[in-house]
Amino acid sequence: MNTFIKKNLLTIAGIAVGALAGFLYWKFVGCNTGTCAITSNPVNSTLYGSVLGGLLFTTMKKEKSEKNDVQRDHQ
Repeated sequence: MNTFIKKNLLTIAGIAVGALAGFLYWKFVGCNTGTCAITSNPVNSTLYGSVLGGLLFTTMKKEKSEKNDVQRDHQ
């Protein structure tokens, strides 16, 4: 479990930041008429923000290349 958290720490942080941003967007901007699918409900806005935050932070993650792993194994 600990290795899972270390491996995905950036994604988990993105989910948390996105959820907070989604909630704050609902709180301060929101939808006056109540007809907006995402921003009229705090749950929808928070979930949408967490998905976008997780995806955004995941794109910033550096991937290990197999070439570097193979070179380290032979040394």
